Parts: sequence; structure tokens; C-alpha cells
Amino acid sequence: MKINVYIERIVLDGLPVDRNSAPLIQEAVQAELSRLFADSGASQSLLSGGSAPSLLTDPIHIMSQTPREAIGHRVANAVHGVLQS
Repeated sequence: MKINVYIERIVLDGLPVDRNSAPLIQEAVQAELSRLFADSGASQSLLSGGSAPSLLTDPIHIMSQTPREAIGHRVANAVHGVLQS
């Protein structure tokens, strides 16, 4: 089974993310989403295909010193949670 998820843009309101950090967060989001879907599969609604113009997740709490990889993992978990519901 192959799952393609295309995310055009992620808005991280209130986070001190600069241009240098963005690619690191993006890579972490991609890697974590891949891992999550590999581990848990996909919900029936995802398997039937389709698209959503936007997703709203629950807030994630991040401290100013949170590593960029950890930010990516938390974002991916939040997105995965919405996609699986």
C-alpha cells in the first residue's frame, strides 16, 4: 500500500522558526508522518482518497528551546491524529 500526503503549507503561529530551521522541521515532519503511517496504517477515510483544503489540529505546546526535530515530530503527530479521525 502506498499513501501520498501532500502538504502545501504548515502555519506555525507563535513559534520562533527562522528560514534555516524550516527545512529541518519539514524533514522531521515528513519522516515522522512516514513512520506513523507505516506503524498504524491509514484510516478508511484516507484510503478512499480525497483532499482537504485545510486541517486544524489541537494546539501543540513547545518551549523556546525545543529542538527543531521535536517540533517536526509534534506537528506530524498532530496532523496524523486529525487524518486518522
